[in-house]
Amino acid sequence: MNRETVSSSNISELGYDQERRILEVLFLNGSVYQYFDVSPQIYSELRQASSIGQYINSNIKGNFRYARV
Repeated sequence: MNRETVSSSNISELGYDQERRILEVLFLNGSVYQYFDVSPQIYSELRQASSIGQYINSNIKGNFRYARV
């Protein structure tokens, strides 16, 4: 999955596979998480959020199944 660099105090890169609806997050500490069944709308909102980390904490963590890769 291709990821893009983002401007965030805690997150380095975001990737999204629209066909499989998987969001991939690379944190600055090197950990990578995949979140499953994430809609394109949620990914779009995430990319446009003024704070990516805050959006993930409020709207992604605890709301989607995930795995550390």
